[in-house]
Amino acid sequence: MTTQNIIIQARMAAVFYLGTIITGATALMFANGRNISNFIATICYIGVTVLFYYLFKPVNKNLSFVAAGFSLAGCIISAFSPYLAIPVFLPNILVFFGVYCLLIGWLIIKSTFLPRFLGVLMMIGGLGWLTFLFPALSSLISPFNFAPGILAESVLTLWLLIKGVKAEEWNKRALETA
Repeated sequence: MTTQNIIIQARMAAVFYLGTIITGATALMFANGRNISNFIATICYIGVTVLFYYLFKPVNKNLSFVAAGFSLAGCIISAFSPYLAIPVFLPNILVFFGVYCLLIGWLIIKSTFLPRFLGVLMMIGGLGWLTFLFPALSSLISPFNFAPGILAESVLTLWLLIKGVKAEEWNKRALETA
């Protein structure tokens, strides 16, 4: 992949992430358009997931694939939950995104093309989302358990929009794993 292509891919992921953040916030604020906003947020997050899979594939192909699987599972459940009865054994969908953020955080830390502090933030954000695995705990600490994930994903989005990735480092990683 050319240097220009990876820069464009990272910025496209950021645009999709921004779309997810904006439409997700809209869904929380306005009950009238909640289903439409959730659907658009889900489509945007699928875009992030696919682009991040390819972005982090040179770091660890298998871990990037597992991360994408958790994200896509959360997206599918999110897309269909307004229309179907979700089985009670499934955790809150934010748990899927918690695992996703933990794995993406780890991939960022192991990468050489993004700063490690972004990975640490994403892992902390993932832990915030994982509190939803325990409904009593998440209710007790809500809305504070939203803050780490929102902060981490927003900072990563802004970083990718403004700074992007070190394309030369990404290319070097891609050549090493080819």
